[in-house]
Amino acid sequence: MARATGIGSMPGDDLAEAYRVTAGEVGDLPYVPELPARGPHASMIGRGVALLEGLTGDLQPDGWRVGVGSGSDHRRARSLVAQDLDTVEEVRAGESGPVKIQVVGPLTLAASVELARGEKLVADHGARRELADSLAAGVAAHVADVKRRLGGPVTVQVDEPGLLAVLGGGVPTASGFGRYRSVHPPEADALLRKVVDAVVAEGAVPVIHCCAPDVPVALLRGAGFAAISFDLSLARPDDVWAEAFEAGTDLWVGLVPSTEPDPVPGDAALAGRVRVFFDRLGFGDEAVAERVVVTPTCGLAGASPRWARTALTTSARLATSISGGVGGRD
Repeated sequence: MARATGIGSMPGDDLAEAYRVTAGEVGDLPYVPELPARGPHASMIGRGVALLEGLTGDLQPDGWRVGVGSGSDHRRARSLVAQDLDTVEEVRAGESGPVKIQVVGPLTLAASVELARGEKLVADHGARRELADSLAAGVAAHVADVKRRLGGPVTVQVDEPGLLAVLGGGVPTASGFGRYRSVHPPEADALLRKVVDAVVAEGAVPVIHCCAPDVPVALLRGAGFAAISFDLSLARPDDVWAEAFEAGTDLWVGLVPSTEPDPVPGDAALAGRVRVFFDRLGFGDEAVAERVVVTPTCGLAGASPRWARTALTTSARLATSISGGVGGRD
């Protein structure tokens, strides 16, 4: 049966309420929400820095920097991660069903944080490897903590919004006039695999999220992710998707707009996009219903609270529709 979930971020700063919304609307796969409106310590990058093992970081005027002394900003980011689990544990009140957490991937993190000398960490081959090792160790510890506190099966969504920029040499230097060299696919595979292996070793399921055009499907499949989460409106139904799906990589289709569109598309139109995509890949309703997860196209931090709830409700409703036949077919 098709399931639904959200990508991770939610509007507002009340974590307990945000979790109640996610659990209430996508009960099959609720997630620990990220609330970036609370500031840089609660952002995707801030939370990633908080997870690092053996590396310290601090917040500078132009963003996070690693390899410097651990100050109050680093401690605050780490504290928020722990406090969020405290809150969700209290709201769940002993429930032990599935839960999803989100962590930033090693390539996006490398492109987003600076070294002590002020350049992006992605510029240094050795630093990239050290960062991936540190992140993998931190993610493993975090997953173990989530399992201990929340129980149930854990899915780990690895967010890589900067993946294509890193692979394509599109990360700007500090001056803005240059670009850092691209990270070649074999190295990208090795860095991603460190995190995947850490997740799997803790008994959790690794999923990669990349809401960009031209998702490097073969690379992500090869790195060992169990599923790829993507924006369906940006994806072309090429053979590489069919090969990944046939080989056992599940697909999480980003279907519902992450901010309120005008007009709002109806369920039939949205479900029809799924039908067309998988028809072109050559897969029937049964395979789709068993191995597809419906999500919003991206995180919901930029949505109104009302639309955030609507997007999750719609995702769940579409998952039910898909389970009965993609696009409502008999």
